[in-house]
Amino acid sequence: MLNKKILLLVLGLPFCSLISQNESDELVKWLSLKEAQEKNKVVSRPFLIDIYTDWCGWCKHMMKTTYSNQALADYINTNFYPVKFNAETKDTIEYNGKIYKPLSKEPKTPHELAIKFLGDKLSYPSTMFVTNNFEYNLLSQGFIEDKKLEPILVFMVENAWQNSVFDEFGRHFNRAFVDTNFAKAPVKIYRISELEKLQKKKAKKVLVNINAEFCNTGRIMQKTTYLDTSIADYLNKNFYFVDFYATSKDTIIFKGEKHFNTLINNFPLHTLAFKITNNRFSLPGVCIMDEQLNTIDVLNFYQSPERLKPILSFIATDSYKKKTFNDFMQEYLKKPLVPASKTK
Repeated sequence: MLNKKILLLVLGLPFCSLISQNESDELVKWLSLKEAQEKNKVVSRPFLIDIYTDWCGWCKHMMKTTYSNQALADYINTNFYPVKFNAETKDTIEYNGKIYKPLSKEPKTPHELAIKFLGDKLSYPSTMFVTNNFEYNLLSQGFIEDKKLEPILVFMVENAWQNSVFDEFGRHFNRAFVDTNFAKAPVKIYRISELEKLQKKKAKKVLVNINAEFCNTGRIMQKTTYLDTSIADYLNKNFYFVDFYATSKDTIIFKGEKHFNTLINNFPLHTLAFKITNNRFSLPGVCIMDEQLNTIDVLNFYQSPERLKPILSFIATDSYKKKTFNDFMQEYLKKPLVPASKTK
């Protein structure tokens, strides 16, 4: 289980957790599918759908344990539309514009929607996570303890699913917050205000990691992606690496223009984050610049070391000037990025 300090960090996003048997006392504010879909039309959020049956003992146990964690419940209520769905209900249900009906009046008969969610693996409890206007689904079957649920919640809320599969993300989440004893290498960090002078001494491309104190996936990248032994030395050799917080209150002169922290959509953010990303700002984000500090590309959301490796090579070798990334990848897969030297 994560310690209390890390748990508060992981579950503290403002956007970029033993209850009574009485349902009204539950910490998670459960909705029906109809209620969740109506709310989603006004404010879009991921769905967390608890798929249960009345006779399922592990379903009840998950309610009494996992969903009784106050921090998890608060995070779910803030960032998800949590739904309890009885897989054997006799109700007719509309979901994502389609009608689903009970298959039989007989007890213990799965509903059409349960079969859509679970296929031929009718296992309870099951938890379906849905986002991106119903386009992305992640299914977890069986009992989930709270420490196993934490990375799934972050994966969905912070859009890590856009660039990573969950097994890969979960492994790096664990390395960042739980089992930190893995091989890593140091990466040298520069300030963004230093870049113009540095380029006059030795021209290099620049990688700006755009982060914020509350961004969990950004913390994972700091603790795993950039310290990966196959990436850190490559970054040190070929890039100036900048760790820039979009919540910084410093006034920064960049390429002769003054940038500062201001309220954007009622949230304090630095104008430089929008400038260097050509208004493609996200948390976390990666901005890659050439030697003249012109933006080459912007990578949105979480980037695993596995995903970032070929991108670094594509940029550092100037291959981006000559070919498409798809063409580059065909060659890269035959001759991968040379790994950094092993660290003790």
